[in-house]
Amino acid sequence: MPPPTRQSDRVRTLRLQVRGFLTDQRDAGAFVPRVDSWGDGWDESFSRALADQGWVGMTIPTEYDGGGRSFGDRFAVTEELLAAGAPVSAHWVADRQIAPSLLKFGTDHQKQTFLPEIAAGRQYWAIGMSEPGSGSDLASVRTKATRAEGGWRLSGTKVWTSGAHRAHYMFVLARSAPLDPARRHDGLSQFIVALDSPGLTVSPILNIAGTHHFNEVLLDEVFVPDEMVLGDLGAGWHQVTSELGYERSGPERFLSSLVLLRAALNEVGDGTLEPDPRLGAAFARIHGLHHMSASVAQTLESGADADTPAAIVKLLGTRLEGDIVDVVDELTGPELRGPSTYSQLLRSGVLARPGFTIRGGTTEILRGVVTRGMGLR
Repeated sequence: MPPPTRQSDRVRTLRLQVRGFLTDQRDAGAFVPRVDSWGDGWDESFSRALADQGWVGMTIPTEYDGGGRSFGDRFAVTEELLAAGAPVSAHWVADRQIAPSLLKFGTDHQKQTFLPEIAAGRQYWAIGMSEPGSGSDLASVRTKATRAEGGWRLSGTKVWTSGAHRAHYMFVLARSAPLDPARRHDGLSQFIVALDSPGLTVSPILNIAGTHHFNEVLLDEVFVPDEMVLGDLGAGWHQVTSELGYERSGPERFLSSLVLLRAALNEVGDGTLEPDPRLGAAFARIHGLHHMSASVAQTLESGADADTPAAIVKLLGTRLEGDIVDVVDELTGPELRGPSTYSQLLRSGVLARPGFTIRGGTTEILRGVVTRGMGLR
C-alpha cells in the first residue's frame, strides 16, 4: 500500500467547487441531506446534473466521453458528495465498479456502447452476485449459463440486487461450466444482461424501513448474445474479486452516517445534546479511514491488487458507521425525537444500521479475506 499523500492545491480547489455546487443545490431544494445517500438516494435528475459538471465517469477516458481524471480526483468528489448526504445512488454502481470493470475486462464494442452513457449520468446498473441460500459464498453460485445459438441462456435467481427495478443493465455471475467440487471457483463467467430482457422478472424486497431498493431478480432462459460476455469465459471469479476492490474500499464505507454525526454535533453546540468524547473519537476514526481509503484508491489506479486492504477498509469503516448511529441514538433523549430534521436523520440511521456490515460482504466473510491475505490461514 502506498503511504498517504498530501492533498494538492488542485484537489483542494476541486473540493471547494463541489461544496459550492452542493450548497447551491441544497439551498434550491434540489435535495435534502440524508443518511446512506449512496444506497437509498435515487435521483436521476441529480445524477445528470453531476454529470453536467463532469463529476460522473471521472476516471473514464476522454475517448469514451469520460473525464479522463485520476482516481484521486474522483475520490475527492465522492467524499464531498457523501459528506453532504447528496442523493447519488442512481449512478453509483455504474460509476463505482461497472465502468472500471468495463475498462479492465470489456471489449471495445462494450466500452463504446456503455461508457459514454454512464459518463452522461443517463445509464444505471445493478450487480447480480448474491443468490438465495448462498450468503456471501459466491463460489456456490447456482445460476447457470447454457450455450445457445449466438450466445447463452441464463437461468437462476439473484437477490439483494439494489436498484434493479430502475436500472438498465446488470452484471450477472453465472456458472458456465459444470461444477467441479475440488475447484469451485472455476467455471464461473460474467454476463452483461439488459434488465428489460424477455424472461427476466424483478420483484421488490422491502427493507425494515419499508423502502424499496433491494430486489429479487429471476432469470428464466434469458438470452445473452456472445458480445455481452464480460471478459474471458471461466474467469468470472477473478473478475468479480477484482471488482469487489472498488466496491469495498471507497469512502461510502465510512461516511454513510456522517450527516447524522454532524447533526448531533450541531445539537451539542446548541446545548440540546450532552457532549461525549465518543463523538470526537468518531471524527478521528474517519480521519484515519480517509487516508486508508485514499491509499487503496491509489493502489487500484496503479492496477495492483487491493483485495486485502479494501476488505480492511470495509471492516473498519462499516463498524464505525454503526458505532456513530449507536452512540447518537444512546445520547438522544425523548425530547429530541420529534418531527425535526435531526430526529428524521437519527431514525433513518437506526433503520439503515443493520445493513452496514452486510452489504459488500459480511463482517465474517471479510475477516476470512483479511486473514487469508495476511497469510494467517
